[in-house]
Amino acid sequence: MLRGVALAGAEFGQLIPGQHGRDYIYPGAAEYARCAAQGFNVVRLPFKWDRLQPDLGGAFAEEEWRFITQAIKHTKRARLALILDPHNYAHRRVRDDDFTIDHLIGSDRVPASAFIAFWRELARRTKQHNHLIYGLMNEPADIGAEAWRDIANATLAAIRDTGATNLVIVPGTAYTGAHSWIEAGNTALEAIRDPADNFAIEVHQYLDADSSGRSGATVSGTIGVERLQAFQSWARGHNLKAFLGEFGAGQDAVSLKALAAIVSEVENNRDVWIGWTAWAAGPWWPDDDPLRLSPSRNGIVPPQMKLLSKRARSKP
Repeated sequence: MLRGVALAGAEFGQLIPGQHGRDYIYPGAAEYARCAAQGFNVVRLPFKWDRLQPDLGGAFAEEEWRFITQAIKHTKRARLALILDPHNYAHRRVRDDDFTIDHLIGSDRVPASAFIAFWRELARRTKQHNHLIYGLMNEPADIGAEAWRDIANATLAAIRDTGATNLVIVPGTAYTGAHSWIEAGNTALEAIRDPADNFAIEVHQYLDADSSGRSGATVSGTIGVERLQAFQSWARGHNLKAFLGEFGAGQDAVSLKALAAIVSEVENNRDVWIGWTAWAAGPWWPDDDPLRLSPSRNGIVPPQMKLLSKRARSKP
């Protein structure tokens, strides 16, 4: 089973393309090594599509591509799987308006063909690395489930046309929340078609009142398990594999109980789930962020990370 964390930072910053080290930051070798030492076997790497490929259909930015290739090397050295995660919410910015407006995939400014071509090129460049997992898109929003399903299917076909056989994780729309899966119409994803038949459906689930993850205040010790149930039943009923790509909680006793419970729910239902990555570690989280998993500036490891690390080290 995949057990890991997101290493955030490369998706930070509102300025596109921005300057590395000022507006955003890629994790270094030490962060990957720490994850491996903590017992995890996978890292999710968020990054911006519009930074990696500033012009639709154009070349990859050399510096940004170098950071991606370094991440591939670091994770291979640390014996970690790596999820490549374009963290764009099914939107991106374009040079024509100075990268100031978020345009939806499938719009006139960002046609679906541009997204498909991006993934075709990324797969072509990386398909030889069998420890890579392709996360199609972080939390698509503002797009109908059927429209997103059709784009995902076309993207899967393009990835497989390159010869890539890597696992692909496919999110739903409406921020791919497990709690809202049915009402958001994401049952349309039962018609996902992967020529290689090597995919899983990705959901995210936070434990605060509105499931946003903006707060460390957890509703109850069982809320995460409760919010997974409808999605889990749907996936099981359609013989689909699933991946819990984001979840997180604060440091209080109720939050820690809920965090342990949602991990147990995933691990106890392996006919459905292939694994989890918690949100979030990374070099730039402030010490007062309620969901922070990285050590504080004085080296204190948050209790959430201690709990997750212990679970990651446990035998199947």
